[in-house]
Amino acid sequence: MDFYFNPSLNVGFNINNKSQNKNDSQYIETPSALGNLTYGITAIGGYNFLPNFAIGTGLKYSFAQDNYHLIYWVIQPKFIFSPGDRPFYIDVNYGKQINSSAVSGTEFWGARFGMQVSYSKKLSQEGGIVFESHKLKEGHDGFFIGLSYGISIFSNKNYTVYGRD
Repeated sequence: MDFYFNPSLNVGFNINNKSQNKNDSQYIETPSALGNLTYGITAIGGYNFLPNFAIGTGLKYSFAQDNYHLIYWVIQPKFIFSPGDRPFYIDVNYGKQINSSAVSGTEFWGARFGMQVSYSKKLSQEGGIVFESHKLKEGHDGFFIGLSYGISIFSNKNYTVYGRD
């Protein structure tokens, strides 16, 4: 337990690539403002103050399609199950866009399910499945399912079983 830093890469596919055209009719669908594929990087710093719970905050860059370079401020509670050498975790993410792009005022909700594998006393790698719902002001929404891979760097040298001498 203590402070951690978690950079991660992610890639996802938009399964909601249609949106309703509000100008014509509720039954007409137009192509979404978001593309079919997104990728990005997230950097979260946080504090693990309970054995099964941590809270972090940081930045997320997401590329959704041309001119949709979205930078979010993210809040991330992390729930850890069976802490130890190979814990299973669930991250709940909320982000609010902080930059100006082709769209502004975007927000997202997401969840990441995965497992951490210890590398050394202060380093773990992690992989997981990501679910994210992006809400744009213009009524164009995207729901992405994807994969995430990252590392966790801990300030406490005894976080993993490798730290127990």
